[in-house]
Amino acid sequence: MMKKDFQTRLLVGMLRLSIFCFPFLGASAQYKTDRLLTVGRSALYFEDYVLSIQYFNQVISLRPYLYEPWYYRAIAKYYLDDYSGATADCTSAIGRNPYVTGIYELRGLCYIQQEKFAEAIADYNEALRHEPENISFWNNRTLCRIQQKDYPAAMADLDSMEQKWSSNARIYAMKAEVLLHEKDTAQAIVELDRSTAIDPYNFRTWTQHAIISLERQQWEDGEKFLDKAIHLSPHSSDLYINRALARFNRNNLRGAMADYDTALDLNPQNFLGHYNRGLLRAQVGDDNRAIEDFNFVLQQEPDNMMALFNRALLLENTGNPRAAIDDYSKVIEEYPNFWTGLHQRAACYRKLGMTRQAELDEFRILKAQLDKRLGRQPRLSRKHMRKRSDEDIEKYNQIAVADEQESQQEYQSEYRGRVQNRRVSMDYQPMYAVSTEQTVNPVGNYIAYDRSIDSLNNALPDGDKLYITNRHTTLDERQTQNYFVRIDTLSTAISQAPGISQRLALLLKRAVAYSVTQNYEGAIDDLTTILQADSCSAIAWWLRAVCQSRLNTYHSAQGTDVRMLTANVLSDMSEAIKHDNDNPYLYYNRANAYIQRNDVSHAIADYSRAIAIDPHLAAAYYNRGIALLQQKRDQEAVADLSKAGELGLYDAYSLIKNKK
Repeated sequence: MMKKDFQTRLLVGMLRLSIFCFPFLGASAQYKTDRLLTVGRSALYFEDYVLSIQYFNQVISLRPYLYEPWYYRAIAKYYLDDYSGATADCTSAIGRNPYVTGIYELRGLCYIQQEKFAEAIADYNEALRHEPENISFWNNRTLCRIQQKDYPAAMADLDSMEQKWSSNARIYAMKAEVLLHEKDTAQAIVELDRSTAIDPYNFRTWTQHAIISLERQQWEDGEKFLDKAIHLSPHSSDLYINRALARFNRNNLRGAMADYDTALDLNPQNFLGHYNRGLLRAQVGDDNRAIEDFNFVLQQEPDNMMALFNRALLLENTGNPRAAIDDYSKVIEEYPNFWTGLHQRAACYRKLGMTRQAELDEFRILKAQLDKRLGRQPRLSRKHMRKRSDEDIEKYNQIAVADEQESQQEYQSEYRGRVQNRRVSMDYQPMYAVSTEQTVNPVGNYIAYDRSIDSLNNALPDGDKLYITNRHTTLDERQTQNYFVRIDTLSTAISQAPGISQRLALLLKRAVAYSVTQNYEGAIDDLTTILQADSCSAIAWWLRAVCQSRLNTYHSAQGTDVRMLTANVLSDMSEAIKHDNDNPYLYYNRANAYIQRNDVSHAIADYSRAIAIDPHLAAAYYNRGIALLQQKRDQEAVADLSKAGELGLYDAYSLIKNKK
């Protein structure tokens, strides 16, 4: 979701004419600027950020004094993680219009990403001057103060927030965080209790409770709090890592191992998960798999001496003394007085008959008058744990914990995440369209094919070939420029076309190019012109329906009533079917249009027609399965989803699992 200010601007209606107008239209520069802004915002909504930047670049070159293109380009750069570039564009936008609150908010977020917290605070100060009741601005400014360790100012902000929003649970959780930094654990617990009393469904609050318990070595309480946090957020790997620590210290090794396994399923790159699971596996005698965990750790940190020593012990246990000696030697080179390492290496030398080398190591040990018990590998200690950064080699057998057990900062912003929140857990697969871009099909080796498109391709040069796809291509900067040049070239050719047939062919090419660059209004205009001259063009009806459908998605997200426009999509699809009645993609698309109108019964009928023509159309099985779920016809739905999964749409299996 966008900032309110941004959403308001997105409500501007899109004019039904192409960007690159015919010369005889006599469009003004202002019209072209407005149109470029509109198409750029549409591309931004559909998350095609590179493409949107190209449109905003054109507006900036035409009218650099407008703040909007700088602002919208900053948004696109923000989503591309170009925080420095977004910051510069925000500054340019503010210079042109210092009264738009959303620009300060966006620049503040960019500063946060660059860890420039003082600058972010200054922007939130300005934003709050315009909108003093915006709780997100208060929240983020407070978190910036915490990052700067300005705890008195942070607490002052939180006191002000409590006066304004006394029923907001997040405020008390943030107070607890500040109190923890100030070592006032008892009062922090009081604030956390207040937070959970208001909102018991926030996993972060339970996580903070757990962190306090773990630091106090109250393992039972820590596990209890983590149980609640995991119930509310079952896909957070760090929660399982922490609960494994609690379970280990409660002598529940099986439970700890299960938590490490789950954490690493969720986040295979988790360092602590691999290291600690390696120690546990070694303790229960699962040496070979323990070696795998330490191999992973050493791939990430080749100079991690503790992991190297533990792997050496395991290599020795599994009958590979030469490899163990290599690891022991690296550790001893780093820690020459590590007597346990010398003792183990000497034992390996003796196993290999290398008596002289063994005696040299043993002499060094005797010279240091080492205790007789030296060399025995002690069991994992539940009394001692080490911080990850602790490099004391004598702690090689201790469970490692993170250096700082802090809850993740939760900055609030409508820019966070996707541009719009229009996806749900059971999304329908999108419509099939005609495109000059051949996209990678996620469904096995399936190639969408239709005779009419194939016949048309036979008359086209290679560069103009058309493909059928239900995946929109995200263009990079080079591709975008190539399409802009292509559209310009086609526009010139259209104005000079000697006959109607040549003109219509060029218009179709330009319409497809417009659709690829998400200029759906321009595409619709060209396709309408084609249909006025040739009402039997199934491809024109088809592509116009798809372009209108995508526009409807955009307008609907802005609160516009698109019911009449959806009727136009249905009408166009029906016309296309009239002229190409054995094309499965047309029935499939019309079914999607029915879904948009909540006409599930007609949608199921059209998905069935598409499947009857093409039994390998996985998307039709998938969508029909979801539609059947809406009608509570679960058994039939599962059969369809199973077939979709069999054909390569593996997301179907997740839906089946969730259904069960």
